[in-house]
Amino acid sequence: MFKADSLSYHELDEKDNLSSFRRKFFVPKKPDGSDVIYFAGNSLGLQPKTVREYVEQELKDWEIFGVEGHYAAKNPWMPYHEYLTEQTAALIGAKPMEVVNMNTLTVNLHLMLVSFYRPTKERHKILIEGHAFPSDHYALQSQIRFHGFNPAESLLEIFPREGENYLRTEDILELIKKEGSSIALIMFAGVNYYTGQAFEMDKITKAGHEKGCVVGFDLAHAAGNLVMALHDWDIDFAVWCSYKYMNGGPGAIAGCFVHEKHALNFDLPQLWGWWGHDKVTRFLMQPKYVPIPGVERWQLSNPPILQLASLRASLDIFEEAGINNLREKSEKLTGYAEDLLKENLGDKAEIITPEDKNQRGCQLSIRIIGDGRRIHEKINSEGVICDWREPDVIRIAPTPLYNTFADVYGFVEIIKKIIDEE
Repeated sequence: MFKADSLSYHELDEKDNLSSFRRKFFVPKKPDGSDVIYFAGNSLGLQPKTVREYVEQELKDWEIFGVEGHYAAKNPWMPYHEYLTEQTAALIGAKPMEVVNMNTLTVNLHLMLVSFYRPTKERHKILIEGHAFPSDHYALQSQIRFHGFNPAESLLEIFPREGENYLRTEDILELIKKEGSSIALIMFAGVNYYTGQAFEMDKITKAGHEKGCVVGFDLAHAAGNLVMALHDWDIDFAVWCSYKYMNGGPGAIAGCFVHEKHALNFDLPQLWGWWGHDKVTRFLMQPKYVPIPGVERWQLSNPPILQLASLRASLDIFEEAGINNLREKSEKLTGYAEDLLKENLGDKAEIITPEDKNQRGCQLSIRIIGDGRRIHEKINSEGVICDWREPDVIRIAPTPLYNTFADVYGFVEIIKKIIDEE
C-alpha cells in the first residue's frame, strides 16, 4: 500500500501561490501526450515559453538591420548584456557593478583564478570539497601546475567523516583554522552537485578571511536555487552556469561575481580583452588598455546576443516570481518528497542529502539499496526524467518554478512500485 502525507498533493497544489508559473514553461511529454515528471532542473532547466519570442526578436533585427542592429535593434546589441545585470544581481544578492553574464563557467573560473590564486612558497594550497564537480578539480589542478606547484601537495581536499555522507561545517572551519596560513584560496561549491549539500558560504568566507585566504564559490547548483547575499557575505568571487535552475538553455551563457572591493582594484592581475575596455573609448582602437570599473572589465569578447536573449526570458520570470517565494516553495516540495520517500521506501533507500533545509537546495540524492542504475532506467521508462550520478546516486530536483506536489507524489509512487517489484 502506498502511503501519502496527511495533506494530499491536491490540497498542497491548490494552496501553492506559484502554481501558475508552471504554465510559463514547456514540459516534455510522454508518448500518450501527458506531461513527464521532470526532476532534472539541476542538469538542464526547462524552456520558458517566452524564449522563442525573445530570441526571434534578435533574429528579426539581425535580418532587418545587419550590423546596424548593434545600435538600431529594438534592444540594441552593444549594451545588451546590461539589460540582465540588475536581475542577475538581485538573484544572487550582489550590487549590479559586481555581476556580469559572460563566457562559460569554467572559462570564468580560469579568469578568476588568474586574478585570485596568487600562490607563494609559504601559501600555495587550495582548499576544496573532496567530491567537488570534476571540472573544478581540473581547473584548479591546471592552475596549480601553471604556477609551478604540485597538485598532490597544493590541492587540499576535505572529505566527510567516515560513515557520513556530507561535510560538517565545523570540520570545514576547523581545517581552515588549522591550515589557513598555507591556504591561498578556498574554492567550494555553493551546493555540492552529488549530495545536494548547500554549504554555509557566509561562515566559510568569514573563517577564510580571518586566516588571510581568498574565498570563491562555484554556484552552478546554487544560482536560481538558493537565496544568497554574496556582497554582504564578503565573498571574493563566484562563478556559475545558467542552464540549470536559471533555465538559460543548453550551453547558456554563464555568470561571474567579483566583490566591489576587488572590482575597483585596478592593480589586481587579470587577462585583458577588448570588451573589458572602457566603453566610451573602446572603438578608438588604441593599444593602451583602459579597464571598465567593476566586474565588466573581466569581459574578453562581445557576448552572444541569442544566448543573452534566452537567459533574459528566464530572468524576467524569476523577477516576477521572487527568489524568496521560490525558496519557500522549494523547501516545501523537497520536504514533502523526503517525507514520502522515507515513509514508503524505508530501509530500501537512503537519502544522502542533509535533512536540515538550510543545508540543501531543491535536490535530493537517493542511494538505492541494490542495483540503483537499473532502478533509474526503469524510473525513466515510466516517464520520469531525473539523472544518475556515479557511483550510486539518483538525483531528483523538485524545482519550484515548474514542479508540483503531484509530481513528487507520482515519482514516489513509481519508484516504490519498481523497488517492490525488484
